[in-house]
Amino acid sequence: MRIGIVCYPTFGGSGVLATELGKALADKGHHVHFITYQQPVRLNVFNTNIFYHEVHVPTYPLFDYPPYEVALASSMVDVIMNHDLDLLHVHYAIPHASAAFMAKQIVRKSGRDIPVITTLHGTDITLVGRDKTYEPVVTFSINESDAITAVSQNLRQETYSSFTITKEIDVIYNFVDVSRFSKKPIDAFRKVISPHGEKVLVHASNFRKIKRVEDVIKIFAAVRKQIPAKLLMIGDGPERPGCETLARRLKVHDDIRFLGKQEQMEEIFAVSDLFLLPSEYESFGLAALEAMAAHMPVISSNAGGLPEINIDGVTGYLADVGDTATMSKYAIKLLSDDELLNTFKQQAFDNACKYDIHNIVPQYEELYSRFCTMECSKAEDEEGY
Repeated sequence: MRIGIVCYPTFGGSGVLATELGKALADKGHHVHFITYQQPVRLNVFNTNIFYHEVHVPTYPLFDYPPYEVALASSMVDVIMNHDLDLLHVHYAIPHASAAFMAKQIVRKSGRDIPVITTLHGTDITLVGRDKTYEPVVTFSINESDAITAVSQNLRQETYSSFTITKEIDVIYNFVDVSRFSKKPIDAFRKVISPHGEKVLVHASNFRKIKRVEDVIKIFAAVRKQIPAKLLMIGDGPERPGCETLARRLKVHDDIRFLGKQEQMEEIFAVSDLFLLPSEYESFGLAALEAMAAHMPVISSNAGGLPEINIDGVTGYLADVGDTATMSKYAIKLLSDDELLNTFKQQAFDNACKYDIHNIVPQYEELYSRFCTMECSKAEDEEGY
């Protein structure tokens, strides 16, 4: 198949999933065309089946805000017509679903009918999409999609509760490449981070308010009072200055490393013991799943889709949003008992294997096949897919 993937190119979960999906599809012989305003951060490999099309947004003095959605729709039309795409798969409803609808109508005038699949990822529904400025367009664009998927059962229900959706939403969970995260720890690296054998805790996010990153500092401060430990903070964003200020006030700043945005997460996860994710909401929790694939238990809130992957008392522990005392208690419980910690590490890995890329990508292929025409199948046979 010839598949157009539209996504945000940043470190967010939607962009990561879309990029990894495209790479996996390309490895299976499909032609994958990424359409976005810059090269996705995870698009770091060469594959003859992967194509990248940059969306250029002209700037004119007339526009206070350059019309990205119009430029995106035009780029979609160009790629559809010149590369004979079989379908568009857009990730994150705003503005990708509405731009895809516009592109679909334009190419229809030329006798082409391009199926559009929209994958909902979280804040496009639970935060941005609910804004009354966007809600009518979001609702319309989702309903006009040929197929809709959500990355968790929780997000599916949130979408039905928040919008008047008239179509079935399929749940296709986020995935992880287990082989990528199943790395042996590098002893020299571990010794640099914890020179005296301290336990290593990790948090990774975009440091927005919804991630409650100051709660991570509070949990670590409580753990640090009882157990020698280090904390790695991966990512960056508007809440970082507040985190650093709080860490200094709680006198734990010297035991925390702010690492900024990292692409090679697997190297860091391999030398870490416990992952903290106290978010106010997660539609799924891809960072938690990647941690589990690296044999790390997770201490998280019980918000959104997190209970679907972090099984309380098995792969880690859950607590109410903001309950840092309970999260700290669970972290201390695990980190003070090596036998229990190792049991949870194995159980976390075992659960992550259920979401391995090789189990999830075929579900997308099956979905695509519903809309692949007989001509598409014939073309694939001729090209030897």
